[in-house]
Amino acid sequence: MTTDTATAGAAHAAPLALRSRGLTKTYGSGQAAVTAVDHVDLDVDAGVLTAVMGPSGSGKTTLVHLLAGLDRPDAGQVWVGDDELTGISDAALARIRGRVVGFVFQGFNLLQTMSAADNIVLPLRLNQLPRDEAWYATLIDMLGIGKELERRPYELSGGQQQRVAIARALITRPRVVLADEPTGNLDTHASAQILSHLRASCRELGQSVVMVTHDPTAASYASKVLLFADGKVAGHIDNPTPESVLAGLDALAGVER
Repeated sequence: MTTDTATAGAAHAAPLALRSRGLTKTYGSGQAAVTAVDHVDLDVDAGVLTAVMGPSGSGKTTLVHLLAGLDRPDAGQVWVGDDELTGISDAALARIRGRVVGFVFQGFNLLQTMSAADNIVLPLRLNQLPRDEAWYATLIDMLGIGKELERRPYELSGGQQQRVAIARALITRPRVVLADEPTGNLDTHASAQILSHLRASCRELGQSVVMVTHDPTAASYASKVLLFADGKVAGHIDNPTPESVLAGLDALAGVER
C-alpha cells in the first residue's frame, strides 16, 4: 500500500500502538542480496497481543528489530504511537526507544553482576526516568518475582529470568513491547506462565505486545497471528487456536512449494 504524507498523518492519528509503511531491509548486495523485510505495511492495535509466525529465514526477527528501532531499515517508516522511529538521529532514536518501546530477548540479556531488582530498573537509570513505586510493585506482583529481587540472574531458573526480563521491558511503561521467541528456552510450564503474563500486560496494563514465536500453542495466547513469509505478511488469523495456527502454517507451506 502506498501512503502519501497526508494519508500518513491521518492514519497516524488512529488509535494504533504501532504502524509501519513500506518497511524494507536488505542484506548483502548484487546476486547475494537477500531482502529480509520487503515493503511491509503493518498496523498493530493498542492493548493486544499479536504473534508473528512463519518459516525459518522468513524475516520475523528482522521485522521485530526494525519495529523496535534496534535496526535501521533501508526504506520505509515506523511509528510507535505518535513517535516516528525512522529518519531521526541515533540520539533521538535512543531517547524515544528508551521511553516508548520495550524488548524481550530470547536469551534474557540480563546483567549477571546485578541483582534482579537492579536489572529491572536499569532502563529507568539509563533514560533518567523517575521510579514509580506503585508501578514497580504492580509488575513485581503480577510477575510473582518478589522473592527473587535480591538474587543474581545466574541464581534464577530460566522462567524466573524471563519474568525479570519482562519486568525490565515494562518498567518504563512503553506503548509497545516486542518479544523475540520469549519462550524459546523454557519448558512447557514456564512458557505458559510467561505467555499468561504477556497477555495480562495487554489486558490489565494496557501494553501492546508483538511476539515472534515458532510454537502454535504460544501463538494461541495472542489475539491475532500474522503469518510471515519471504519478508512479507502473507495472511493473518484472528482469535487463533493451536489448530487454526497449524492449518495456517500448513497452507503457507503449500503456497511455498
